[in-house]
Amino acid sequence: MSNEFDLTHPPFDLLTEDEQQQLLIRLDIGYFSKNEVVIEMGQASDHVFVVMKGAVAEVDPRLQDNSDGGVIREYAHEDLFGAISIINDSSRYTFRTLEETIAWLIPKTIFETLMENNPAFAAYFQNSLSEKSRIIESRRSQQQGGSDMSAFMMAKVGESVLREPVVLDSGVTIFEATRTMREQHSDCLLVRKGNEYGMVTRTDLLEGVVLNNLDLTTDISELASYNLFTVQTEDFLFSALVLMTRHKIQRVVVFNGTELAGLVELTDVLSFFSSQSHVIGLQIERATSLDELAQAARGTTALVSGLVSQGVKIRFAMDLLAALNSRIIAKAFEYIVPVEYHNKVCLIVMGSEGRGEQVLKTDQDNALILADDLHWPDCQKYMDKFTLTLLDFGYPLCKGKIMVSNPEWVMTESEWKKRLSKWSGKVDSLGLMNLAIYIDGLPIAGDINLFKRVRNSLYTELVGNDVFYSYFAMPIRNFSTPLTFFGGLKHGDGIDIKKGGIFPIVHGVRTMALQNKIKATNTFIRLEKLAELKVLKKDFAENLAEALAVMSNLRLQQQLSAAEGSADDDEANLISAVNLNKLDRDLLREALHLVKEFKAVMTHRYHLER
Repeated sequence: MSNEFDLTHPPFDLLTEDEQQQLLIRLDIGYFSKNEVVIEMGQASDHVFVVMKGAVAEVDPRLQDNSDGGVIREYAHEDLFGAISIINDSSRYTFRTLEETIAWLIPKTIFETLMENNPAFAAYFQNSLSEKSRIIESRRSQQQGGSDMSAFMMAKVGESVLREPVVLDSGVTIFEATRTMREQHSDCLLVRKGNEYGMVTRTDLLEGVVLNNLDLTTDISELASYNLFTVQTEDFLFSALVLMTRHKIQRVVVFNGTELAGLVELTDVLSFFSSQSHVIGLQIERATSLDELAQAARGTTALVSGLVSQGVKIRFAMDLLAALNSRIIAKAFEYIVPVEYHNKVCLIVMGSEGRGEQVLKTDQDNALILADDLHWPDCQKYMDKFTLTLLDFGYPLCKGKIMVSNPEWVMTESEWKKRLSKWSGKVDSLGLMNLAIYIDGLPIAGDINLFKRVRNSLYTELVGNDVFYSYFAMPIRNFSTPLTFFGGLKHGDGIDIKKGGIFPIVHGVRTMALQNKIKATNTFIRLEKLAELKVLKKDFAENLAEALAVMSNLRLQQQLSAAEGSADDDEANLISAVNLNKLDRDLLREALHLVKEFKAVMTHRYHLER
């Protein structure tokens, strides 16, 4: 029966062929009755166990009076347990069968030999979730022969398409700069003025001389733009693509620390990474009507499916799609709203779109801030048209009516300040929910300063109000962490991964970000900022980010199934342990364990026990 043991999943696929044969030769099989103790707490194990049939619970006997009976987690088909008991020479918890169980038995001696001889195999049992995911990702890439997509995803800016820039010092004339650009066959140049750099393009030269009648002896530094978009040499090339997509720019300046390293041109990146995202990006920018823009919007679901099928990490897909969606929504708004109002309003997208974590199109969540001195009698008419346009583009209506077509989400700057003050002051559930939605807001069209002033007003309002954060954080306790669903499911039941796993991380991190005045809305970036501020330990923040990525990816797979008709719409957030492969089940188990740990941290920090 040894030949039936599956060696294709981590950690056993990390072994060499000879090591795999050593393992198969020494394998044994154990039979356990229901409620039988397999490993006792405090004792060392003589085997590593891999469940062939049945289910096993990991239990803390000290917590057996709790509602969950002290169950830490459960193990089902192909799940592994007992390794840490051997590594630590003692088991932290008791392992007891939930039903009659058959398990493969890996003897302690062969397990220790494999650990000693194979560092990657040993590291798998000792690494955190983020480190383990990196090992698995690397292994997948090797097995796929290092696909073009994998190469792109790992490519760094400094190692790929970096161009040497043309750099001139301030004082050089427009005439001399033009001649230099022609000689160097360059479309742009950098101007060094003291310790800063500015950029001049061919368009800048043309407008300066032809439209603004500048003399050819004018200092080139007067034409330069100094508010540059920059990346570092160690940044991923994909991040540079997202940056250029989001801001409609053709190039970014690259630095190595504080030293200028070069330029990255959009054309070079797209030649390195040719995909449907480029097609959609071009459709968005070239659209001259709402119909043409709708065509681009309808292509994003196919783009997501293509990216996922090629193994693109969920966070990269989120970043790219957020940039494309923001451009689609902003351009639709600019088409619909008369131009004379563009600088008197600010459109905000909220929810997962505001956080940049919406991959497939979900409900519209948006709001509008109006300048206090704006008189716009027809505002409601245009907002209704905007909402229906987004619906036509494939963005569903918000069931809670959190949309600009609802006058409750369209207010002047002063009215918004008062509304946020009311929501934060009354601490009732509806007000706190609305506040949480608004806090994830991202301005994408109009005057961004309207949004900044409202946000800063909220920061001021909350100074010293520690009691508020206790109420604000409380919803993370609304849903239990489904750590015990793995072993007990036999008929395809599922858990709501959004409520049980994703929401506690997103809302907990949102709470900490608000308290620490972190302006970023993306949960991954918020975690990085919280680690930089030492609010969270760096390794814990990294593991939470990986847990969020694991659960978001599984949710996306289910959403794509629903979109393709192979799953019901009401099952888009439901994940079934029965339908997961061993690798995904292992990663999800660890991710949910981190969710439970994070909820404990939040409960202690914000006194949520009451």
